[in-house]
Amino acid sequence: MVEEVIFAGFGGQGVLSMGQVLAYSGMIEDREVCWMPSYGPEMRGGTANCIVTVSSSEISSPIIGTFDTVVALNQPSLDKFESAVKPGGTLIYDSTNIIDPPKRTDIDIVPIPASEEAVKLKNTKIMNMIVLGAFLAKRSTVKIDTVLKALKQVLPERHHHLIPLNEQALQRGQELANESVPVS
Repeated sequence: MVEEVIFAGFGGQGVLSMGQVLAYSGMIEDREVCWMPSYGPEMRGGTANCIVTVSSSEISSPIIGTFDTVVALNQPSLDKFESAVKPGGTLIYDSTNIIDPPKRTDIDIVPIPASEEAVKLKNTKIMNMIVLGAFLAKRSTVKIDTVLKALKQVLPERHHHLIPLNEQALQRGQELANESVPVS
């Protein structure tokens, strides 16, 4: 099993955190992992992405150009990475923030109104966990229980009181992904 995914969006949307949680989850499940963040000099508002590979065998290189899954949280990321999804792969995007939806017909396209749902859950910072939940529903790379364990390692202790809300967001993302009608 190998899953190669890129999470992409604006800085401050939790892109790097999503990747870090997935990578920690893979380590907890005793898999080989690689987490490679990329971001500009801007702390918030600039573009950010991270490549995560989770594998049951050794990973030969962290540098890859095509992905099993692309997760795009904004229009520039969708525009940049839509063509990087392998045929038969998955593209998950925040439909709240995307004006021009993906056009490909050879991939599974999963629109998730993640930002809108985060507002309903009264905390916009959990949008990334809604999207991660959708990713796990479609790709089942790691178990949700493992993600909750990883959150305890990734989140600073002062934010551990938010883990139940993050769990709710992960579950809501899974529900949305399972309700989503495939676009392709």
